[in-house]
Amino acid sequence: MENSNLGTEKISKLLKKFAIPCIISLLVNALYNIVDQIFIGWGVNYLGNGATNIIFPITVICLSFALMFGDGTSAYLSLKLGENKKKEAEKGVANGIIISVITSILLCIVVLIFLPQLINIFGCTDALREYALSYGYIIAMGIPFVMVGTTLNSIIRADGSPKYSMASMVTGAIINIILDAVAIFVLKWGVMGAAVATIVGQFVTFLMNVLYIRKFKTISINKENLKFEFKTAKTVSMLGISSFITQMAIVVVISVQNSLFRVYGEMSRFGADIPITVLGIVMKMTQILISIIIGISAGSQPIVGFNYGARKFDRVKETLKTVLILSTVVSVVAFILFQTIPETLIGIFGSGDALYNEFACLTFRIFLMFVLFYGIQIPSGIFFQAIGKPTKSAFITLSRQILFFIPAAIILSSMYNVMGVIYAQPVADILAIIISITLLVIEMKKLGKEVQNNRTEVAYEESKREVANNVIITISREYGSGGRYVGELLAKRLGIKLYDKDLIQIISNKSGLSATYIENNEQNIHGNLLSSFNTQYYNNLSNDDKLFIAETKAIKEIAETGSCVIIGRCADFILRDKENVINIFLYSSEENKVKRAVQYYGLQEKTAVSEINKINKSREKHYNYYTQRNWKDLNNYDIAINVDSYGTKETADILAEFVNNISKETKGVIA
Repeated sequence: MENSNLGTEKISKLLKKFAIPCIISLLVNALYNIVDQIFIGWGVNYLGNGATNIIFPITVICLSFALMFGDGTSAYLSLKLGENKKKEAEKGVANGIIISVITSILLCIVVLIFLPQLINIFGCTDALREYALSYGYIIAMGIPFVMVGTTLNSIIRADGSPKYSMASMVTGAIINIILDAVAIFVLKWGVMGAAVATIVGQFVTFLMNVLYIRKFKTISINKENLKFEFKTAKTVSMLGISSFITQMAIVVVISVQNSLFRVYGEMSRFGADIPITVLGIVMKMTQILISIIIGISAGSQPIVGFNYGARKFDRVKETLKTVLILSTVVSVVAFILFQTIPETLIGIFGSGDALYNEFACLTFRIFLMFVLFYGIQIPSGIFFQAIGKPTKSAFITLSRQILFFIPAAIILSSMYNVMGVIYAQPVADILAIIISITLLVIEMKKLGKEVQNNRTEVAYEESKREVANNVIITISREYGSGGRYVGELLAKRLGIKLYDKDLIQIISNKSGLSATYIENNEQNIHGNLLSSFNTQYYNNLSNDDKLFIAETKAIKEIAETGSCVIIGRCADFILRDKENVINIFLYSSEENKVKRAVQYYGLQEKTAVSEINKINKSREKHYNYYTQRNWKDLNNYDIAINVDSYGTKETADILAEFVNNISKETKGVIA
């Protein structure tokens, strides 16, 4: 994949290329747990499924770190490649991998030591404890493999190899499915067999992804950039913070749910084990929907990140629009299925009694009432992550899972027992979508302005080609009028060189006078009696005259090299006999000159007026002395503008248009 394709190729084609493999990869990742649940449900019992739901938060914690490092590195890689900063991209990828390895080892150790305490935190009941420990210890041993493999998966997609990423995930999943059947139904290992099958599949994925490191297309990882840098690792991690919070929010939510079920289950006819098991299954079924939406959104991440970094904001908007439409369609289909065939969906995971089936149907229909809005809420978070705004991304995710759901679950469960937890989700969903839409609308308005600015820049780029060859623009300006800044903007607009402070060194080389002397005296005239006497006595030029002669020579030579903007230094007079010279005079009111001088030039407000007048009188005296013309006579210039009337930026725009349209035959004063 050439990086330029991300900035030029059709969005739908790019999205298809990146999103489909990403969707498959994430679905396969979701299926690791779902397949375990299906085999355990039919090969053990629903209590075995309840036990895997107790261990699920531990898996999600590990996944949250892996996705933070992986998605953060992916976003960093895309943004830096968009900015054409390959070395920084390589450093970011290396640090993303290093921090993932370190964190995975630490988490593995912590889980192995504290597993009994952890399952209590996640709401384990006495009936589920033995199953949970048997499953959990083996899953803990595979933590480094699943974390590093998942981190690399995101990076591989961003590197332009989504098919390889998909292949590694699918291979691991197939092995997991085969070994699940063998371990549970042939070897009769129960939940322990499902755990063994899972970590073997994860190891295969990990191994395939590690082997890819030497095959990176857009970057290369070597000993030089394989050095841990805390600042880079932090930046990468912050870009992936939304993914981390998304997953960690799930952990918090599951812990709260299970705890509430354990407390209020005894007060309901459903008990505690049925709600814990059913809601775990429902959330994993929902994970299929979420995986598809995240796959579409994450598939767009390299496209959005690259074009945002390259300032192609119209392509960013087009990509987001396509993602939102596709995700919403998927959400609507899921909503229809969850509302119409919940019995069929829960039946995939084994059979249960009448209470079990009743609670399952209620949960599907109520808990997932507003999943049709997931197509906006989830892509919003990933979009902000892709454009390097992790705080907004994190807030979108945090609002739904933490800020709204948990308080609603606690309040409503105290009123409606276990059903209160079920009622809490639609409440959280509707509030979260309001937040997401609000932030998206604000960002779209900003992008709209950026698109317009880009079009203006394109117009300026095109206008560069319209500027006649060797057009010289001279700018005379009152001190405090903002004329120097206008000159900078004008030169940028027209794509030509600006000469101002850099003239000092050129003049120094030609005159033999020091740069410091030139800077302090180029606008002054020391025409006092002693100076005149010494000049006549030695029949020689004063330093002032030497300086002006050197300026004259330098300006004439510069005018021969090509189009440019020259600030001050009597350039309009020096180039009076040259064709294609446009002379500009900029002025301002005393009030605004004082404001600029105080704000930008560091003058004291009390003395600003006298200082400004002194400098302008010095400029006028210097100009009048060497040109025998009046500095403020507007007949000396082709255009004169009061900068206060338009502001510096619009003044530069007006002048750019003027320069492109004016001709030698139609020069005149416009004031």
